[in-house]
Amino acid sequence: MKILQDKTVIITGATRGIGKGIAELFADSGANVIFTYASSEEKAKAIEKDLKGRGVEAIAVKSNAADYHACEELVALALDKFETIDVVINNAGITRDGLLMRMTEENWDEVINTNLKSVFNMTKAVQRTMLKQRKGSIVNISSVVGVKGNAGQANYAASKAGINGFTKSVAQELGSRNIRCNAIAPGFIETEMTGALDEKVVQEWRDAIPLKRGGTPEDVANMALFLASDLSAYVTGQVVNVCGGMLT
Repeated sequence: MKILQDKTVIITGATRGIGKGIAELFADSGANVIFTYASSEEKAKAIEKDLKGRGVEAIAVKSNAADYHACEELVALALDKFETIDVVINNAGITRDGLLMRMTEENWDEVINTNLKSVFNMTKAVQRTMLKQRKGSIVNISSVVGVKGNAGQANYAASKAGINGFTKSVAQELGSRNIRCNAIAPGFIETEMTGALDEKVVQEWRDAIPLKRGGTPEDVANMALFLASDLSAYVTGQVVNVCGGMLT
């Protein structure tokens, strides 16, 4: 039996990279998937069709995770369609990199709202349902940058460090109701975005990692699957580094 058979999963930001990898693996594992996208409807509908072809229900929803009411509407849609929500993957995120001296207030607010406020929004929106069910798994996608910081990414690092603290607090608040909350902190993950970078620079990054390679979306998706499933029934409040040993 597939380990997420007949489970209902919401994934924010799943049209590329890590989010797309999670959606595909979860569908292959038997989960019905509701995922959000920000702009490209054509791309989202193609992914929706692909997920349905894996034998599950899939719904693409244009939704802004930084908007509190949009998250409430997303949860209501999921409940109307599937009646339960078993897993939430808070993956939506952006970068607006730059040194602090050049960083604008808009650069700061955009990243904090999309990366951190969105996690509050979705967790708050789904909390009542999971409390009634007395079960659920919330998985937040953080970053090693939220653990160690990074020059030129003060806004991004702050948003991800905030996710880590939020995750641990929610785990303590909701644990008595069998609701688990964990975070994944990916390291250097090779996606469409990194494909546009200079190969020499990318290779230098790979060489600095103990496993001597960049990660893949599947590496992160495998950890997300573990944390979403009953295999991790006694795991909560953790920030799991998926980084090839980068933080060792």
